[in-house]
Amino acid sequence: MYHFSNTVVGFLNLLTLLASIPIIGGGLWMARSSTTCESFLQTPLLVLGFIVFVISLAGFIGACFHVAWALWFYLVVMLFVIAALMGVTIFGFVVTSPGGGVQVPGRVYKEYHLQDYSSWLRNRIKEPEYWRTIRSCILGSKTCSKLASWTPIDYVQRDLSPIQSGCCKPPTSCIYDMATMVAQDPDCYRWNNAPTMLCYECDSCKAGVLEDVRRDWRRLSVVNIVIVIFLIGIYSIGCCAFQNIQWAQTGFPYGPNWMTKVRPTWDNYWWRW
Repeated sequence: MYHFSNTVVGFLNLLTLLASIPIIGGGLWMARSSTTCESFLQTPLLVLGFIVFVISLAGFIGACFHVAWALWFYLVVMLFVIAALMGVTIFGFVVTSPGGGVQVPGRVYKEYHLQDYSSWLRNRIKEPEYWRTIRSCILGSKTCSKLASWTPIDYVQRDLSPIQSGCCKPPTSCIYDMATMVAQDPDCYRWNNAPTMLCYECDSCKAGVLEDVRRDWRRLSVVNIVIVIFLIGIYSIGCCAFQNIQWAQTGFPYGPNWMTKVRPTWDNYWWRW
C-alpha cells in the first residue's frame, strides 16, 4: 500500500499518454485537409494533444521512476489545468444561459432570434472573417440541399435543425406579396432563392448557428465538470505519490530536515534562566 499511489498515477498517465497520440495525429491530419471546417479546428486539437502528452509524460516518469522534480512539475501544471477547466466551465454556463428557440404556431420546428443570445456570442458571430468561415462550413456540409425536395406539407409535419431553420428558409412570418406594405422582419428581404445565397446572411442563420454552439457548449460543460472531479482525485493521489518519493529519498515526507539543533537557541537561554 505504501507505493500504491505511485502505481495508480503512473498507470493513469500511461493511458492519457497513449490517448494524446491520436489527438495529435487528428490535428496533423486536419492540417493537411483542404476542408475549411476541419482546418478551423486543427490548432486547438494540436495544442490540447501536446499539453496532454507533456503532462502525462512528466507524471509517468515522476511516479514510476521516482523523479521528484518531474512529479512536482506534473502537479503544478495539473493545478493550472484544473483551474483553467473550472474557469472555462463557469464561463460556458454564463455565456450559454440565454438563448433557445421560439415555437412556430402550426409547425414542429422552432425559429431562433439573434437578440436572444448573450452579447459575447453575438459579437463573436458578427465578426466578418469568423462568419465567412462558418458560412463556408455550412455550404460545404450541404445542409440546405437536403430540404430542396421538401413540399409545403413537409415543412408543417417535419422538424428542422437550428441551422436548417435559420439558414435554409426565410422566417415563417414573411409574406411575399407585391401588394403587401406591412413592415416585416429584415431577414425577409435578405432571403434569396439562389442555392449559394438562401438566408446565409440572415440574422436567423447566425442565431441558428449560435443555438448549435449553445447546445454543444452546454454538453461540453457537463463533461468538463466530470473531468474536473476526476482530475482533482488524480491530483490528490499525485500529492501522495510525491510525498512517497520525498520520504524514500530523504526520510521525510516534505523534503530534507534542515534543522541542525533539537532545541532552538532561545530555548537554551530559557533553560539557563
